[in-house]
Amino acid sequence: MKKVKLKIPATVANLVCGFDILGMAVNEPYDEMEIRLLETPEIIIKHTDSFGLPEEPSKNVAGVVLSKIQEHFNLKNGFEVIIHKHIKPGSGLGSSAASAAGAAVGANIVLGNLMSKDEMVHFAMFGEELASGVRHADNIAPCIYGGITLVKSTDPIDIIPLNAPNLFVAAVHPQVEVKTSDSRQILKKNITLKSAVEQWGNIAGLVAGIEKNDFALIGRSLNDVIIEPVRSILIPRFDEIKSKSLQLGALGGGISGSGPSIFMLAEKKETAEKIAELMKTIYDEIKIDNFVYISKINPAGIEIIEEPKLD
Repeated sequence: MKKVKLKIPATVANLVCGFDILGMAVNEPYDEMEIRLLETPEIIIKHTDSFGLPEEPSKNVAGVVLSKIQEHFNLKNGFEVIIHKHIKPGSGLGSSAASAAGAAVGANIVLGNLMSKDEMVHFAMFGEELASGVRHADNIAPCIYGGITLVKSTDPIDIIPLNAPNLFVAAVHPQVEVKTSDSRQILKKNITLKSAVEQWGNIAGLVAGIEKNDFALIGRSLNDVIIEPVRSILIPRFDEIKSKSLQLGALGGGISGSGPSIFMLAEKKETAEKIAELMKTIYDEIKIDNFVYISKINPAGIEIIEEPKLD
């Protein structure tokens, strides 16, 4: 039976002002996943990492995605999945989305490319629902499409791939826990019209800046007046990292997904390196373990690293 090995990128959701609708794939970190089509209908999940994620298919995001695909296409085949996870769960860098999207893409490949990208997004969202309680696609879409994506709608699926500017991404993952479900619960249920109008202007400006490669417009649009002021209180030294990163030349940035990771965009690699050093220094000072990443925007999304072949 066919098997394939994939490289699955981390993703930055929201891009500050685009809550649940904007997302970006990055080169670092990334997961690897091996998927093999079985002649029998069982789904087997194996993890090689030490994160303690469940391997029971109904409790694993990849397993849920594969079960939905199996059910939809009335398959007599099953899948064996081996996940080499490097994107730490709870990082805000799309760990659950990587598993969910990787399962959808891998299944599609070994089944002979039955699905469109939008259909793969549809099935992968069932994994996100298991992880966070919400079927959102702002991590999954860039993971599958690559680059930066706009999720215009999830019902029906309407994904708009955007330009991928030649920018560098500096990110830090402080080792503090922020659960997506918890970070959603603290959000305000009502906002003022003034805040809504300001946020719409920022989103429109950001999309226009991305499409036009207008870095100045991107920079002044990376502002969130609704979500970030609430969520940032869960992330130690967030305000300091953001203000000092801007002083070092960052275009802008903020919380990656629901946190606790923080990302900043920069035009030059040297600037991104200085920002990453700043991030690490600040968390080292308060003795919070952390991982820093310097990356480019990943234009390809999920990549095949071992071509489909027969066992």
